[in-house]
Amino acid sequence: MIIETTYGKVKGQKENDVYVWKGIPYAQSPIGPLRFRAPKPPEEWSDIKDCTEFGPIAYQPSLEIMNFLGTNPTNMSEDCLYLNIWSPSIDHKKRPVLVWINGGAFITGSGSSLIYDGSAFAKNGDVVVVTFNYRLGILGFLHLAELGGEEYSVSGNCGILDQIAALQWVKDNIGAFGGDPDQVTIFGESAGAMSVGTLLATPKAKGLFAKAILQSGAANHVIDLNQATKNAEFLLNILNMNKNEIKKLEELPAEQLIEASNKLPMMSLIPVIDGVVLPKHPKELLKEGSASNIPILIGTNKDEYRLFTFFDPIWKKNDPIEIEKIFQRTFRNRWSAIAEQFTTDERELNQILYDQLMTMITFTSPAYQLAELQVKNNAPVWMYRFDWESRAFAGQLKSCHALEIPFVWNTINKPGIENFTGISPDRNELASKMHHAWIAFARSGNPNTTDLPDWSSYDLDNRTTMIFDTMCKVTCDPDRDARIKWENIINS
Repeated sequence: MIIETTYGKVKGQKENDVYVWKGIPYAQSPIGPLRFRAPKPPEEWSDIKDCTEFGPIAYQPSLEIMNFLGTNPTNMSEDCLYLNIWSPSIDHKKRPVLVWINGGAFITGSGSSLIYDGSAFAKNGDVVVVTFNYRLGILGFLHLAELGGEEYSVSGNCGILDQIAALQWVKDNIGAFGGDPDQVTIFGESAGAMSVGTLLATPKAKGLFAKAILQSGAANHVIDLNQATKNAEFLLNILNMNKNEIKKLEELPAEQLIEASNKLPMMSLIPVIDGVVLPKHPKELLKEGSASNIPILIGTNKDEYRLFTFFDPIWKKNDPIEIEKIFQRTFRNRWSAIAEQFTTDERELNQILYDQLMTMITFTSPAYQLAELQVKNNAPVWMYRFDWESRAFAGQLKSCHALEIPFVWNTINKPGIENFTGISPDRNELASKMHHAWIAFARSGNPNTTDLPDWSSYDLDNRTTMIFDTMCKVTCDPDRDARIKWENIINS
């Protein structure tokens, strides 16, 4: 299983009838003077590189939620820009390619988590699968251009540029691994799906993929130059540095940078509208037709936000005064309008309502917005909602964020997954249906299969949506009331 890439030969191995290569470098190590810079192509090597073990993952904090989801933050390094490939064969057949972008709020995660094992896709779909790591948090999304000048012009989007570099490597090399560089589908979940939304918009990713799947993420989560610069100034203050000392950031231990960045609110270090990688907000670029030729499959989970409130002890105290403060603190100047639309009595302020609102605001509404932009540009759009509820923790997780991932990957029987999903006889059947829908989309841009009800594409009249559950069904505009209420708020 020795394959020649544009940079040198790589040796993989056969695992359960699938050819696998792990830890292939797709860019140079972004260390020292390359920290906070765009990735550079790998240097060529003359020996055969042993690619039978995953490479190090990006530096990241240890978070309870991510540990629960199976991310093990060990073997971390700034030398993290590696990708992994699963292929059914090393012949010269041109197969569809699925390239996965992991989630983790842009601060955690990797392409080597057990749940992202591409073997099932390779076996069941005759497709090639690629996963990879990209720079996270302060090392991937710290915008320094306004403080440090031109040499840091893209520092706020290094993580996105890593993703683009990985896609360019796939474009140049995947043919040697049995894949078709012209049939690449990018897919991701949470921050991975938000990355997909960014890649659909940025001109720098043009031509590197043909289709896109967005699971629980869209094109809303970016920040402007002003906020990005405030974040950088805050971190410099934490590190007791001034803007004249920015060069020293290249020398500080990565662990020190990560520790400082933990002082920022969650989702502060995310893609930046920097005028270079993102000339405008992704929604503006999409409106202008940046992805009008790209079929997309997009959807959310019914109870996305339950994953986050489940781990927050404040809800177990059930203190009505504290709960009211949470609502006011979260929604700020929009709270009165939200309360008017969604509540009739203060006693309704509870975890269920909070989950519903945060799910709509963070995930469902952005998905609708992206879908509508694509429909208006005559791009094919397929909408889904994942309603199957976990049996773990006596059902308290409901249909929470990230629950669909092992179903899509058909890794439902991997060790430890039952801690998230619980054990029930309908798991494997639903996993097979979703898994094959994703395969069908990678092949044709249409997720219909014989195991699912007839699934029409999304339009603004019917808003046809596939509901993935024990009994899958197609419905029209399933969140209509909440969708209209939220549209009234954001348009007021």
